[in-house]
Amino acid sequence: MVAERKRSFPPVVDANTRVLILGSLPGEASLAAGQYYANPRNAFWRLLEGVLDTPLVARPYADRLSALRARGIGLWDVVAEAERRGSLDAAILNPRANDLLALVESLPALRAVAFNGGTAAKLGRRLLASLVDSVALITLPSSSPAHAAQSFEDKALAWNTLSVRLA
Repeated sequence: MVAERKRSFPPVVDANTRVLILGSLPGEASLAAGQYYANPRNAFWRLLEGVLDTPLVARPYADRLSALRARGIGLWDVVAEAERRGSLDAAILNPRANDLLALVESLPALRAVAFNGGTAAKLGRRLLASLVDSVALITLPSSSPAHAAQSFEDKALAWNTLSVRLA
């Protein structure tokens, strides 16, 4: 059985983006909903509630994105498209990367790129290696429910380091 080719969403950024959060590739629930981090077991929105000290989970999706943009946070994925069965990063095959360098260079206020998990960091750091002196590259623990080795509280401590980059 051949793995289905899956594609990322367009970036959610504007000229005021100070922190760009990069995932690997949207999972099944996100692709089905057409929304970043749509799996209710994914801690992404809860983690950002802590970073921004504002409610996000209960808001409609469009309002969540507006709240992120208003606070200088952008979203995208490292992988533009890949073959993958299911949602696990370990199942990603034959990835084609998004043009991260072009996006990052188009964001005049950007201070940091944060990778949501190890796969995003491994692939993304290679693509953005030339920016290491001008933009902070931060690896965060994955918000995915598959990354259960770390407690929510420990993940929140790591994610809260983003608040410094937004100040």
